Amino acid sequence: MFRIAGAGSVTAARLSAACCRAVTSKQFQVHGASLHVLSSETSRKTRNGPAHRTPPSWQSVRAMASAGESQSKINYLFYGLAVLFGGGGIVYWWSRKYMRETSKDGSTSKKAAAPAAAASKEATEPVAETPVTATTKSEAPPAQPAAAEAPAEAAPDAESKKLLDATPQSYPDYEVMPEIPGHAKYLLIGGGTASFAAFRAIRASDAKAQVLVVTEEEELPYMRPPLSKELWYSDEPKLVEKMKFKQWNGKERSVYYNPPSFYVEPKELAYQENGGVAVVKGRKVMKLDPQKQVAVLDNGWEIFYDKVLIATGGRPRNIPVFERASQEVKDRVTLFRGIKDFKRLDEVSKNASSIVVVGGGFLGSELTCALGKRSRDSSLKVIQMFPEAGNMGKVLPEYLSQWTTAKVRGEGATVKPETFVKRARYSDGKVILKLNTGEEISTDHVVVAVGLEPNTELAKESGLEVDDTYGGFRVNAELEARSDIWVAGDASSFYDIKLGRRRVEHHDHAVVSGRLAGENMTGAKKPYWHQSMFWSDLGPDVGYEAIGIVDSSLPTVAVFAKATEKDTPRAVVEETGESLRSVTETEAEATLPAKEEGVVAESGETTATPEVELSSAQTTEPSEVPSTTDVEPSASEKTESATDEAPAPDVEAAAKLVAEVEAENRVAPTPKEDYGKGVIFYLRDDVIVGVVLWNLFNRMPIARKIIKEGKQHQDLAEVAKLFDLHADED
Repeated sequence: MFRIAGAGSVTAARLSAACCRAVTSKQFQVHGASLHVLSSETSRKTRNGPAHRTPPSWQSVRAMASAGESQSKINYLFYGLAVLFGGGGIVYWWSRKYMRETSKDGSTSKKAAAPAAAASKEATEPVAETPVTATTKSEAPPAQPAAAEAPAEAAPDAESKKLLDATPQSYPDYEVMPEIPGHAKYLLIGGGTASFAAFRAIRASDAKAQVLVVTEEEELPYMRPPLSKELWYSDEPKLVEKMKFKQWNGKERSVYYNPPSFYVEPKELAYQENGGVAVVKGRKVMKLDPQKQVAVLDNGWEIFYDKVLIATGGRPRNIPVFERASQEVKDRVTLFRGIKDFKRLDEVSKNASSIVVVGGGFLGSELTCALGKRSRDSSLKVIQMFPEAGNMGKVLPEYLSQWTTAKVRGEGATVKPETFVKRARYSDGKVILKLNTGEEISTDHVVVAVGLEPNTELAKESGLEVDDTYGGFRVNAELEARSDIWVAGDASSFYDIKLGRRRVEHHDHAVVSGRLAGENMTGAKKPYWHQSMFWSDLGPDVGYEAIGIVDSSLPTVAVFAKATEKDTPRAVVEETGESLRSVTETEAEATLPAKEEGVVAESGETTATPEVELSSAQTTEPSEVPSTTDVEPSASEKTESATDEAPAPDVEAAAKLVAEVEAENRVAPTPKEDYGKGVIFYLRDDVIVGVVLWNLFNRMPIARKIIKEGKQHQDLAEVAKLFDLHADED
């Protein structure tokens, strides 16, 4: 239908009256569209088509007018007058309501004015068309007989029934319908995990919700963790080509959250009575206007919204040496992040003689292990370098970081700690890297995995606040940046009620924050309280899970025990059937026994209270459960009083273990040596603010509750007993 915004103006009123005088009882139509006059506020709230400034709307009307039908040409003229004088004509294409009341040739469905018995007769007889004038329009309708108070709708003729039963693909003007809806009740910017979790929550709360997702990628929503883990360990190339992988338990799975059949075409979204989710791929939202509630795309298209979620995630960081390099070098550098990057690196690894991985964090270490495994069956040489002293050195205590470096070397890679690239140049088809050590390395390809930068380009143009310290959009407790604008996932800087303001780049955080934002978009008004976890696997045999602030510069206390065959990533997936361990941990938390609800005593001391039953294995002598304390991660930390409170035996044990690892750091340890499984506590002012579970799975609910308590503990060995380290020992 045509709608004229600004109904309060004299011009709009006169135009409306002129239109009403000009047409007969056969309504002013464009294939079933009618003219209405609305106030500007109502027009904004109810528009369901493209904005009046977007060319496709005008072109669509012009396309119908060019068909040669005189009525369509008149309608085209009135559309132009509506835009010129009404201040914002909006075309509502193929409204379901009018499709049911309008036949294919544009004539209105005839209503029965007599009892139901006369409905059939009236449907076959012609109806006199009386001209509609301004006078007759304003007059009150004549009183109707009692029998006509509940009129029966005339049975549609064969042609009308055919149109009513038609799918959108069979609509006469389907080809000229706009590719992107002009309005979305729920608009989600970004097609990652946070958006996926959000539209699931929206649809759960609003069963008929119409959700529009706009993503820069040419992919439907998918999960990222397998891109650096399971996909590399598949022995079936055809499976990988379809972006499917086998979990550590052998179960086949796709990286895509839903099959294509789950989604509807964007142009059909507005006509889905039962709602649905549509994805606009390959488009970027450049600006939001919070007052007009409109999003502007990179092609100039405008989408009006009621509620919007920013889930733009992050982009891979680069390093200056490659940013300044020649184009030949840049063409041989991959900033690893998404499916496109995986496909590229997968192809390169099959033909290259050498690959250098720059970065020693989660992603860099995972990719190094994956490429190292592939190098065993080929001539590929894999080199990893990073400025830290060991793999994941910013997260793990030094002794465990050194152990992890030995593990990565055992996977077939050459690891160069405390090393970085000073210059990069191109020569004879190779990238030549000059290192800080003076060494030069020639390689075919370079992978940069040094973290993420949150995508906040929208902030400046949209008047949104960015956190100067942590990056990301600053949001309140309900994840709202401004009225009707929410932010979730990597791009949100939120306030943690226990740990202060934070920005987190975790899959689990994307799931939970996306779900909460979706619920709040439907009116839930819930605060974000979740302590998200993350995990990393160095292949199927070694992995860890972490929660809270896990910073190697903090003092740590760790308790380790002997590992069993059940203490591997492969074993936990075989047991649960789920490779996304944030899912298994959430399920474990939901089924947490009542006896574990009070894992920490109210006094702040951890004791073997009746609420927590300890097995006999947990009362092992200290010599069988070595405790270690990392007390010298940095020079500044030596002066902190927190490290002085650690017991002397723990310090000696830590120094001994570090020396043992350093003495044989080029020999790959087996998972059952030294650090088979254990729990590492990260302390700030003697309070546990982070926990790493090393080869210890399905215990995250306990760690989450300990951090939530925020209490000081006198004996962390007792706290470690809560994790049942010896449950699976013989």
